[in-house]
Amino acid sequence: MEAVEKPKFAVIGAGHGGLAMAGHLSLMGFQVNLFNRSEERLWGVKTTGGIRIESDFGLNGFGKVNIATTNIEEAISDVDIIMVVVPATAHRYIAEISAPYLKDGQIIILNPGRTFGALEFRQVLNSLNVTKDVIIAEAQTFIYASRAMNPGQVRIFRIKNSIPLASIRAYLIPEVIKRIRVAYPQFVPGDNIFKTSFDNIGAVFHPSLCVLNAGWIEDDEEFEFYYQGVTQSVAKVLEQVDYERVKVAEALGIRSITAREWLYLAYSAVGNNLYESMKANPGYRGIKAPNRLNMRYITEDVPTSLVPIASVGKKFGVETPTINSIIHLASILTQTDYWQQGRTVEKLNIKDMSLKQLRLLAIGEK
Repeated sequence: MEAVEKPKFAVIGAGHGGLAMAGHLSLMGFQVNLFNRSEERLWGVKTTGGIRIESDFGLNGFGKVNIATTNIEEAISDVDIIMVVVPATAHRYIAEISAPYLKDGQIIILNPGRTFGALEFRQVLNSLNVTKDVIIAEAQTFIYASRAMNPGQVRIFRIKNSIPLASIRAYLIPEVIKRIRVAYPQFVPGDNIFKTSFDNIGAVFHPSLCVLNAGWIEDDEEFEFYYQGVTQSVAKVLEQVDYERVKVAEALGIRSITAREWLYLAYSAVGNNLYESMKANPGYRGIKAPNRLNMRYITEDVPTSLVPIASVGKKFGVETPTINSIIHLASILTQTDYWQQGRTVEKLNIKDMSLKQLRLLAIGEK
């Protein structure tokens, strides 16, 4: 078996997920640089020199961090793999500040990309005339379920078993998988970035559940988000959002997994419809609803998941009335124009591309 050189990592973002990833990578014996835009989230790591990891499944210890910094050049200039672990709304900003310091051969992985994260990152680099030969990849979902407990301390609840990963220039996916699996055997080859983008099940569940339960969320009473928040009527709306997502994917020649299929594969939850499948999922028991609307299930998932799906649908003549309605209502509820803020085909610079050109972009363009 061919030996793979041990890569050096930069983890971009020191939130719940970034701390878990940086600490775990260090525990596994990898050199890790940690970047965060603000100093506040780094002071605990700087004070102790690393990150304390806790779990209920034997993953416990102290992961030493090589560098914890607010200087992006210092964080990425001498690493092999850049793991971007920030809200998808910040992908554009990370691309902008990283652009001057990227080097040939580096791999950038968005964890996760949401919908068209890799395309957006590439578009930003192109607009800044970056000529370095980097590989831009995106994960379908985030590998950890984790929560920062104290500065420099994080609890990992779960590590997912299988995470599809795809890159722009799909023929490079095997190279990305080979290099990342030295640390994460959980990453598996995705078909292409369209597949990872449209198999974004959070786009179905998160924004719609928040919008349809807005009154309850703004009340003081707690409720179980995926269980009590999903009535038969609410589930019908979710099913329609899911149907429209799958139809847009079909317009790109992609067979996207349905929400019901995902529940079966992820949780072995079975039902005759989405309502029954969600009720049959024990993993949703006990998960409380957010206590405000101005949070990532709307502020991230609407502009970086629903907006690009609807925008691509419009480009290829696929109607998305339910998705459009959720975007519109979310914009009203949070007083934010998500159409203006989100990943549209215009912003992604793919508005005038044919389907053939888009598929060539995903499969083989440098």
